Amino acid sequence: MTGTLINIAAVLIGGVIGLIFGARIPDKLKETIIAGMGLFVAAMGLQMFLKTENPLIVLGALLIGTLVGEWWRIEDGLQSLGEFLEQRFSKEGENGSNRFVRGFLTASLLFCVGPLAILGSIQDGLTGDYNLLAVKSVLDGFASLAFASTLGVGVMLSTIIILVYQGGISLLAAQLNAIVTPAMMNELTATGGVILLGLALSSLLEIKKIRVGNMLPALAIAPLIVWIVSLF
Repeated sequence: MTGTLINIAAVLIGGVIGLIFGARIPDKLKETIIAGMGLFVAAMGLQMFLKTENPLIVLGALLIGTLVGEWWRIEDGLQSLGEFLEQRFSKEGENGSNRFVRGFLTASLLFCVGPLAILGSIQDGLTGDYNLLAVKSVLDGFASLAFASTLGVGVMLSTIIILVYQGGISLLAAQLNAIVTPAMMNELTATGGVILLGLALSSLLEIKKIRVGNMLPALAIAPLIVWIVSLF
């Protein structure tokens, strides 16, 4: 889990810098930075989606995954966790609370959804090679700096989700590597790309509110569909 720990350190360092110097950054500049990150995340999500070999698998995974996510109320759970952490660690008022939860949700999803998080964690768990997660850490550190200056300390507490998510994948890497084929990984990556695009439109560019958290089960559904299709 060396790579995951490096990732957590990068997010915390970037977040602290953002909190310390955030007040000196003009609001318009903060908004532009977040918008730029939103455009980048949207472009990255689109690039990931283009890796699909069968768009219908991605569509099916998203539909089934969203139904499961709505049933399990994943986004509500993440929001409740964010509110609980806000009560423990933040002294801000009601508006600050909303900002805290938004920062926690946005950072948690952004830092955990993507091929680097999955592939890097598998590689780190199997061989101890954390190069992919080191690259991801640099990107997340800069993103954390930008987000923390605007969205506050909630961004830094997303490290809890990073630890559970990436650490869990690393610990289960051997089993996952034995099961997941290249075709499964392609569709999983493409599905993650659509989720990233939704995150960009909803939380970063604020074009339309989308309950992106409830789409996360699609990441597990996509490889399952590929396996089922391969049986016929």
